[in-house]
Amino acid sequence: MQSVKELKRHPSPGGKPQPLAALGGLLYVGSLETSTIYGIEPGAWEVRSEIASPGKPYGMAVLGGTIRVVVSIGEADDRYLYTFVPGKGFDESSKMALPELTGSHLASDGTSLYLLQIGKRKIVTLDAVGAVAKETALPQRIAGVGVAGGRLYGLAGDEEFEHLHLATIDLAGAQAVVTDVASISDEARALTHDGNVWWTSYRDENQIGSFAV
Repeated sequence: MQSVKELKRHPSPGGKPQPLAALGGLLYVGSLETSTIYGIEPGAWEVRSEIASPGKPYGMAVLGGTIRVVVSIGEADDRYLYTFVPGKGFDESSKMALPELTGSHLASDGTSLYLLQIGKRKIVTLDAVGAVAKETALPQRIAGVGVAGGRLYGLAGDEEFEHLHLATIDLAGAQAVVTDVASISDEARALTHDGNVWWTSYRDENQIGSFAV
């Protein structure tokens, strides 16, 4: 099997980067260490904005010209969905409890949100207002989800998140069909596509990388 073609790696502006989203020419990066969302101009790799998150940001996806963010609140690590408006910040009135107060990585196809619940090994499809439309079981562990060309992709691996592959994820049935596309570094976490290239976080290495297939 082929491997992805790694293009560049950059230092993360905040420790333990995880969620990523591309909007308006900027790459938004969420840091689990600083609980901050950074807006980065990818070409120069310069931080254009820094906004504090209500808690630790675990997932991000663009929907309706805003960024939806999965945030961990409190010692119980309960997960909520917020709307983040670039240039303005978090809309506190948008706070919504996620199903079973859990979830991490997030993706969107412009109409729906796809919430990865790693521990429960499923993807929850949410509509534009956050209502549950479908729950789909996963046959293996996934370390990030993203959409490109109208298709849902994930970072699929084994129980230890090793032997990772970029894979397509078909949610048509009761259980997702995961099809490997190309191998990728086991350090990769989270996915987003900016229309040209893929981006992922190398969380434990405090780096953000771009790649192509």
